[in-house]
Amino acid sequence: MIRNDAMTALIHRALPDAHVEIQDLTGTMDHFNVLVRSGSFVGVSLMDRHRMVEAAVAEARADGRIHAMSIRTETLE
Repeated sequence: MIRNDAMTALIHRALPDAHVEIQDLTGTMDHFNVLVRSGSFVGVSLMDRHRMVEAAVAEARADGRIHAMSIRTETLE
């Protein structure tokens, strides 16, 4: 399990300008809906945006703190 602030910190390491909204879907702090808004997404395909977010939280995925995550990405515009 991972707290929202810890997941946000992981995303901010990779995307410092990101605005992050996290919803815990089950109350177990390992299944999430995540919305990430970042200027880094301008001109980047949806798949690559999702890869960027997945790469940012890869550490927490690898050690099992994140079991499932639905990602939505938007630019800051």
